[in-house]
Amino acid sequence: MPAAVHSIVASFRDLIAEKRSVLRQSESDMVVGLVGRSIQSSRTPAMHEREAARLGLSSTYVLADFDRLHLTDDDLPACIAAARELGFNGLNVTHPFKQQVLSCLGELASEAAAIGAVNTVVFSGGKATGHNTDCWGFAESFRREMVGIPLDRVTQFGAGGAGAAVAYALLELGVKSLSIIDTDPSRSRLLAEKMCMATGKAVRAETDAAAALRTADGLVNTTPVGMAKYPGLPFPAEYLRPGHWVAEIIYFPPETELLRHARQLGCKVLPGIGMAIGQAVRAFELFTGRAADMRAMARHFEAAA
Repeated sequence: MPAAVHSIVASFRDLIAEKRSVLRQSESDMVVGLVGRSIQSSRTPAMHEREAARLGLSSTYVLADFDRLHLTDDDLPACIAAARELGFNGLNVTHPFKQQVLSCLGELASEAAAIGAVNTVVFSGGKATGHNTDCWGFAESFRREMVGIPLDRVTQFGAGGAGAAVAYALLELGVKSLSIIDTDPSRSRLLAEKMCMATGKAVRAETDAAAALRTADGLVNTTPVGMAKYPGLPFPAEYLRPGHWVAEIIYFPPETELLRHARQLGCKVLPGIGMAIGQAVRAFELFTGRAADMRAMARHFEAAA
């Protein structure tokens, strides 16, 4: 076993032992982890563990926080290998690894291949398969809460891993023309090209936020701007108008500055909590082979606050 993998295996064993001590369990039906940075406030472990308990299962869900474990981005392959070595059922993957993790996997589900980003890894039959449940989670939340809104022209801010999933979901939901804006224009160009090829829809990279929003029916923020660590709006507040609908994928805090401003203007809004719950529902089903209940998962999410 490579030294890096051996070291992370030891760290994971400690995390599992610590969590099982808290849960007062000696073993569990499944072991799952979340891989990312600055994830200590995540409610995902509680959602999975409580839904498992509701179904008569036991789950040990640990946080593989690269910041807390003092790991570098280059340790990601060793992290995936360590989880397989310890018999994890799977891993959730979050910022900043949703695209980097692709090179660590043996197979990709069709939606993950089309999107080019993975947030859920399932270990089964000696293989590590990447899935994208962010896409399903956003689409399901959108279908439930944004019935009847216009989808002719939409502007999306952010072209990272979550942005790729949301762009694919928007186009599958029926958006006719999608503009993508990112602080790195090359990323928005690459994502626009990828989405054009994957869906055949009109997708273009844009650099002028004012112009894009002037003709847009609505907008989605997939950037980290609005999180406690990155306060503010992803564009100047004066670009927003009452006729826009506004969707957010940030769920901590539940009310971002963008959503507050949009509500004040009378815009219809979609908070990020729905996507967070939806992606967890689909990931739980992939990990366990059991159907999860969306309403129950929502209650687990709120209880973890």
